[in-house]
This record gives sequence, C-alpha cells and structure tokens, in this order.
Amino acid sequence: MSVFTATASPVPRLFRRLLTAAILCVAIGPADAAELDAAAPSGPAATLIENVRIFDGRNSVLSAPSHVLVKGNVIAQVSTAAIDVPRDAAVRVVPGNGRVLMPGLIDMHWHAMMVRPTPVTLLSSGIGYSNLLAGVEATATLMRGFTTVRDMGGPAFDLKRAIDEGLLPGPRIYPSGAVITITGGHGDFRPLSDLPRTIGGMLARVEQLGGSMIADSPDEVRLRAREQLMQGASQIKLTAGGGVASPFSPLDVSTFTEAELRAAVEAAENWGTYVCTHAYTSVSIQRSIAAGVRCIEHGHLMDEATARLMAERGIWLSTQPFLDLGGADALGPAEQAKMKQVLAGTERVYALAKTHNIKTAFGTDILFSQELAERQGAMLATLARWYTPAEALTMATSTNAELLALSGLRNPYPGKLGVVEEGALADLLLVDGNPLENLDLVADPAKNFVVIMKDGRLYKDTLPR
Repeated sequence: MSVFTATASPVPRLFRRLLTAAILCVAIGPADAAELDAAAPSGPAATLIENVRIFDGRNSVLSAPSHVLVKGNVIAQVSTAAIDVPRDAAVRVVPGNGRVLMPGLIDMHWHAMMVRPTPVTLLSSGIGYSNLLAGVEATATLMRGFTTVRDMGGPAFDLKRAIDEGLLPGPRIYPSGAVITITGGHGDFRPLSDLPRTIGGMLARVEQLGGSMIADSPDEVRLRAREQLMQGASQIKLTAGGGVASPFSPLDVSTFTEAELRAAVEAAENWGTYVCTHAYTSVSIQRSIAAGVRCIEHGHLMDEATARLMAERGIWLSTQPFLDLGGADALGPAEQAKMKQVLAGTERVYALAKTHNIKTAFGTDILFSQELAERQGAMLATLARWYTPAEALTMATSTNAELLALSGLRNPYPGKLGVVEEGALADLLLVDGNPLENLDLVADPAKNFVVIMKDGRLYKDTLPR
C-alpha cells in the first residue's frame, strides 16, 4: 500500500500559498499585493454588485440602474430590481453608486513571454527566468483590465497553467504555442553562422525555447502544428509574410507556399480549431485565404481587392492601431524602417475594414517593452480615431470573444466571454466614469478601474467595505 493517499496534504497547499504571497510582495509591492488578496483560494461565495449602469459588450447605450449577482465564476443574475441575498461574510457587496460595469477587456494579439525582455535577453536567458518575468507582466496585464489575451506566439503554456491553477494572478490565455515560420522568415532569429540548416539536426535556440519553429515543407509544417496542438494550443499561427522584428525577413516577402499553409490548416481542422497567419501584404493574405486560413493578423499593406475578398469570404482581420514608433528603441535601424512602412498603412487598413465591413478584432502586438505595455489601454483608446467609443469597446469585448470561439472544442475556457449577461463568465470591470462618453478612461486603469474581477474573483477592489 502506498504511503500517499488521495487526500491532498495541507503542507503543499500552505507552501503554495506562502510562496505565492512572497512572489506577489516581491514582484508588485505590498500595496498592490493587498489589492490582490482575492487571488487566494479563500473568499466570498458570491459577489453582489449594486446600483450600476451596464455596458453589456453589445449595446451602444448603458442599461438602467441595475444589480449583478455573481456566484462562483458565472454571472447568476442581472436585474433592475433589488436582488435579495444574505448580508453576511459569504457575500461581498460592492456598492456601484451609479458607476459603469462592463466586461473585462480582451487583447487578441499578445505575446505574454515577449513583452518585458529585450530580444537579446529572451534568447540568452533560461526559460525559468523568462517565465518569472512573464508572470510579473501577466499580473500587470490583468491589473490593466485585460482579463483575456490570445497569445500569438511563444512558450506560454506553463504560464497559462500557473495562472489557471491560481498560483499567480493573470489573464486567461488562449495560447498558439510556437510561431511556425520558414528559413529566413519572420520568427527565424538564427544568426547566419547557424546556416546551412541540417534536416533533423540540432534545434536553434529560439526553437529550444518554444518561441518559433522552422518548417520548410508541408510535412514539417504538419509536424510542428501537431506539436503545438499536443501541448494545448487553442489555435495555430504561421508567418505567411515578412515581419518587422526579424533581421532576415523583408516585409514584401511571401514565405509559405499554399501547400505548406494548407498542411497547417488541415492539422488544425482535424483538431477542431483554426489557423491565423501573420500577413501584411496582399499576396500573403490572398495565399492564406486560398489555403483555408480563418484569421489574418495585421494586414496593414493590403489593397482594396484583398479587403473585398476578406469580406466576401468572412475572413477575420485581427489588426492593431500602430501610430508611432513607441517601443521601437529595442529594434535596429533596418527594423525601425520596416516599422515605418507598417505605420504608414494603419489608416488605410482601418478605412478598408470599415468600408468593406470586415470582421475586425482588436489587439496590440506589444513586444520587448514594459513601457509600451503600460500603454495597452491607451492603444485601445486610439480606436476613437476610427470608431465610436461603443464600437471600440464592443470590438475589445464581445467581438473579440466571437473570434476566440473559433477554437471550438480546443477552447480552454468554455463559456461566454466578453458580455455582461446571465450565464456569462464573470470577467468584469467597474469604471469610475462613463467609457461610452470618454474612451480615454481605459488608458488610465490604475485610476479608473476601481474593481477588476476575473472568473468570479475580485483581483482589485478599491471601494470602501
């Protein structure tokens, strides 16, 4: 008979709580750690949020004064009438006092493992250090009101697991795993001294870390896609064209062949999910669509005919409001020059998306800059250049959630996201002000988000008890 039983020992549980508390205090400071006390397993069985005006993620007007009851991780009741619950320690009552309640924000193009390190730090550090750095950033991401991110490349599986298990606060992560690229493509960070590549030989450093995988045939693409799915990828990402940050990848280059792209699509569809491709140019976008890709990332250099094709085929556009070179100081002169080409296409991609009514998602694609990450909400606020506040917030909540749902049975968080309604998952923000009148409120989450809830747990609550 084993000396171990099915009953969990209290010692590991206590150790985990103490370790988590220590990490939080070191990483974010005692003041913020107090705000995150609700991350511990204990807490109220229900939360009643009283007297709020609701932006439900879909409608362009606020609700009448309402009350919202959260039980477990689900919104159990939304009512304009008072909700009768016991007023005891089992229920946390949040006095909204007329503030606006809205869904948690969703960033559809995030790189959880690549936000804070520089490229050199990322490639030269051990995965342990990279995960700790990403963990600190994950907490900061959540505290900016982004309760969900779709990770578009990087070894985020362990970080996701730690967050899901409650070891540290962070957003829900829809992971892609390693970006799949070709020799010389966007995501191939090998030095020239690593060439020629030996088929079946030693993996490059970026491959060892799980940042990207190099595949130069349909069979290799199929293998690499299946590896990501085996690890828990909710969608697969390939780089169908050149990129900004990669040293040997001009923007005009089209990388994968249609047959290679189709191999990834077949692998993903066999698992009930989809493929998205990094693609700026019309050629790379059209080739992706021909292969069965469901979502295009970026698209800043596409033409009118390509935009029309995307609309006709119902292809998603996940794009970003790049307006300046913020954070580009980590890049070299050649990469900054490519970034300027992308910036020049920002106005056009949003104009085309609106003209042709393309299904459009919001993301930020922030890399290698903690300073730029702190502007995550400000990037959302820049959508006011093309959209009303209600349209922008709808995009960053229910519309983004609609794209997340393409993962089908590979969805790691079954349930309804991006909306405030009965039966939806309880990811909520209480805003001090009306973001439908002033979208800039989301640019200062430390001041304006007085309550942050994810999965029914209060991670920030600055209201008096």
